Amino acid sequence: MDFEVNKIEDYTLVKVLADRLDTNNAPDLKSELVLVNGNGEKNIVLDISECEYCDSSGLSAILVANRLCENSMGTFVLAGLSPDVEQIIRISMLHTVLIITKTAKEAEEILFEKAKI
Repeated sequence: MDFEVNKIEDYTLVKVLADRLDTNNAPDLKSELVLVNGNGEKNIVLDISECEYCDSSGLSAILVANRLCENSMGTFVLAGLSPDVEQIIRISMLHTVLIITKTAKEAEEILFEKAKI
């Protein structure tokens, strides 16, 4: 498995353990995200702090997670972007539609703030 999934209170943390999010593991990540959402989870934090590279299939998996959470009236947060991955996110303009934090802990704080509203 290139990722681990942990249910934490009101959200699920999915951590990518590979240094690349690409055509080799992005389909598995998509499947896992669909499964997590299908089990009733509407808030997902995707921690990609281990990733140094992300291609279009990785971006697609990220967008799938965002759409699943939006459709469930939940929140998706992308955490831990390396400089190279952040550049790809910016080039593709995804930083304008995604909630992005430096760490999974910051993502958790955002989710708890949203839960209070």
